Amino acid sequence: MTSDAPERAPADATAGDPGPRALPLTGVKVLDLGRIYQGPWCGMMLALAGADVVKVEQPGGEPARLRGNGGATVPLAMLNANKRDITLDLKHPRGRELFVELAMGADVVVENFGPGTMDRLGIGPDVLLAANPRLVYGAATGYGIDGPDRDQLAMDVTIQAHGGIMSVTGFPGQPPVKAGVAFVDFLGGTHLYGGIVTALYERERTGRGRVVDVAMIDTIYPTLASNLSAYYRDGTVERSGNGHGGGALVPYDVFPTSDGHIALIVVTEQHWRNLCAAIGRPELAEDERYRSNGRRFHHADEVNGLVAAWTSSHTRAEVRTALGEARVPAAAVREIGEVVEDRHLHERGALQHLDHPELGPIVVPHSPMRYRGSDLAELRPSPALGEHNAEVYADWLGLSADDIATLAAEAVI
Repeated sequence: MTSDAPERAPADATAGDPGPRALPLTGVKVLDLGRIYQGPWCGMMLALAGADVVKVEQPGGEPARLRGNGGATVPLAMLNANKRDITLDLKHPRGRELFVELAMGADVVVENFGPGTMDRLGIGPDVLLAANPRLVYGAATGYGIDGPDRDQLAMDVTIQAHGGIMSVTGFPGQPPVKAGVAFVDFLGGTHLYGGIVTALYERERTGRGRVVDVAMIDTIYPTLASNLSAYYRDGTVERSGNGHGGGALVPYDVFPTSDGHIALIVVTEQHWRNLCAAIGRPELAEDERYRSNGRRFHHADEVNGLVAAWTSSHTRAEVRTALGEARVPAAAVREIGEVVEDRHLHERGALQHLDHPELGPIVVPHSPMRYRGSDLAELRPSPALGEHNAEVYADWLGLSADDIATLAAEAVI
């Protein structure tokens, strides 16, 4: 039986060798057209997995850079570490030609423009895959490339509104509110990364690239799992404040302490018994009103009051220690500044101090993904606008210094 798939490499004979291995995407070349959060986060995860990621910006800079008047901003610095940066005017005919030439030597293109933008420029996925059939083209949009809402403008907050997130966020009887963070952008970027890596795996077996499409709106529905339990039970979903989205778990709330707040959740009956013992009320575990989650649900105010009476007489640290020892899921509600200097995250390398050439000392994230046997990539600051023009255009396309100077003079780069 014959196959046109490339021969698969043998298993790594050094798998048991304690020495470090190269990161899994080493050698993969990526053109990152990502803007603001969604695309750049995908590109940064590719870079921290070992890929050579070249950020491609319009000559004036992408929107996240423009917020800093052409210099770096904190979001830009957080989401573009370990990339190289070139400028290229994709509205210029020569700029489009150069992009196709770059894509012919690339493995991946990442973009999060509106649907059809690249096609209107004449450098959409069909054009690029015709030039490079092995290319994986990853595109993230708000509402997808088809369907009646395809051309609706999409930002994190509008997707939160349209996707139902805001309707269940906030407190009963009060207006809906958005989540305090731009989590939809990062859901989109993470799914795009997963789709791209899946397509790269397929390419290793078939030799063929493909287009990967991710819509932000499609990533929302699974996050509504708890709230949908209430919808199918009651036919409606109320804003639940800090309680469980489906009203299914009690206690599940944020409780006051003498110096702040703490969040706790009881999932199992063992958690409930442990909590009762921790607050000095073991008899509550045997109280008929509270002996099951369903019964506690019907006495939620009483249960929460009992817990709050205990937490409010202790500090956050005291509550956290007591509940940790009792094996009850709980965490202090911390301020952003506490998270920035979190010892656990820094010792793991998930957060790292970085001396940025434009912003000074800042704390930036590393990839959440770890590859055993490979050292974490050393973080490099986000690049300046066009910092690697000469390097990339010479290395990837073989352009001379005079060629590059001409492109700059003609405002192509």
